[in-house]
Amino acid sequence: MRGGIAARVRRGMKDQIVYLFLLLVLVVAAVVSPQFFQPANLFNILRQASAIGILAIGQTVVVVAGGIDLSVAAVMQLAGVTVAEITGGQDTLVGLAIPLCLTMGLLIGLVNGLLVTKRRVQPFIATLFVGLLVTGLRFLVTRATPSGVLPPAIRAFGRGTVGPIPVAVLLFALVAVLASFVLRRTTLGRRIYAVGGNAASAELSGVRVDRITVTSYLLSGLLAAVAGLVLVGYLGYADQEIGVGYDLDSIAAVVVGGAVLGGGRGRVSGTVAGVLLMATLLNIVLLLNLKVDYQLVVRGAVILAAVALYSLSGSWAPRRRAPRCSAGEAAVGPQGGGQDA
Repeated sequence: MRGGIAARVRRGMKDQIVYLFLLLVLVVAAVVSPQFFQPANLFNILRQASAIGILAIGQTVVVVAGGIDLSVAAVMQLAGVTVAEITGGQDTLVGLAIPLCLTMGLLIGLVNGLLVTKRRVQPFIATLFVGLLVTGLRFLVTRATPSGVLPPAIRAFGRGTVGPIPVAVLLFALVAVLASFVLRRTTLGRRIYAVGGNAASAELSGVRVDRITVTSYLLSGLLAAVAGLVLVGYLGYADQEIGVGYDLDSIAAVVVGGAVLGGGRGRVSGTVAGVLLMATLLNIVLLLNLKVDYQLVVRGAVILAAVALYSLSGSWAPRRRAPRCSAGEAAVGPQGGGQDA
């Protein structure tokens, strides 16, 4: 009895590591910078975190399904440049530009998914080179020059507000709620966890593993396009280099949030906390007027500390694979209890 209670307490503690980290950072921020908790500064942090947050949620779906997506930054850049090129600063063309950007994100996600499932290319390699291909084609079409003018409607994605709340933050919250609901409450979500936890067992249970994998990449590509529109709207201009490094930043947020890169474990709520943690640290560095170099030092230190704590708590211990069984004996469901909770 005591052993069972202790085990539940340990599981609960290891699932809360990222939230404890975030709370600690907020306390430190209150001490070192009294202006940190000013409403204007808090909304600024949330607005800055929205683009990478939307991107990281898409990355979470892929990671939980057992993959990884290194093409997301290229999709963001493509969406930003495309909307500027097509609209030329005119709101009248936004109705054409946005669906086109979202469609391109879906198509790139489809290519990633098909390479991984049909050609059996490793996700790291497939998405890395798809991202490079997309970047190269974008440079060829635009001749590698800064592109276009953003219309006011796109700027509203990053700078507009509904009352006191930024539109970007509302989009981030909406995406987080929907993604969490899908992973926690739907058949698709349970199958994503099952595929990430043990693809062979899931397939024996009747799950169409390839279809679930492709779906995860479709969602990642779609959300990467949305994140690109939010980012260029926030910055107010479109440039070829916008979003550089966001692919690794999104993976870092997912990892800090407690997801396992092997698949089968991860939570949208943990990813959101990871994004807010990294955005808060960046804001503290800026408020203290420290050199930009410190941003990388602080970010790396926090990621390493989070990884170390997850490892010590056993969160990332290798999961035992279910023994091979017949289709009649296999049970559909997440392996290792990794559902978003």
